[in-house]
Amino acid sequence: MSNLRIKTKRLELIPFTLEIVQAEMSDRSQFSHLLDGRVPDNWPPPFNDEQSLLWFLEKCQENSDQGGWLGWYFLLNDPVTNERIAIGNGGFKGRPNPDVTVEIGYSIIPEYQNKGYGTEAIKALLNWAFEHAEVKRAIAETLPELKASQRLLEKCNFVYIGEGWEPGVIRFELERKNYG
Repeated sequence: MSNLRIKTKRLELIPFTLEIVQAEMSDRSQFSHLLDGRVPDNWPPPFNDEQSLLWFLEKCQENSDQGGWLGWYFLLNDPVTNERIAIGNGGFKGRPNPDVTVEIGYSIIPEYQNKGYGTEAIKALLNWAFEHAEVKRAIAETLPELKASQRLLEKCNFVYIGEGWEPGVIRFELERKNYG
């Protein structure tokens, strides 16, 4: 398993690996063990379905060491209960493309939304991505009705740039020079 981790004030981000994704698909106890945290009963977070998990599984199988360029699990180090809890996930759709762009996404379990965890996680992932010289721009897509998602992007200095890849989706971008 990868030793790559990102730590923030309240969170630890753990990159997807083939072993963890396989456990998420088939063995909740092993999944929890590999994350070293409790996995809530309502896992996975919104917009994470079998199809998206199969996509990540395929990408992990193609290259077992994605070096952080795929998904990350967000674990809350809860000071009240003194436990680690898987509260969401997010990350990238792969390594930077030829035009030095990465696409980022995120999802938080509903009871942990609107507490700043998503913003904290995405800022940490952006910091990590922009440490790599081959990343000059990040994009993110969301649905027009997901106002909280749009606010999160704006807090991270993303700007709305128009329609996304699919009908009914909108796109935001953040250039490295505007981050920070």
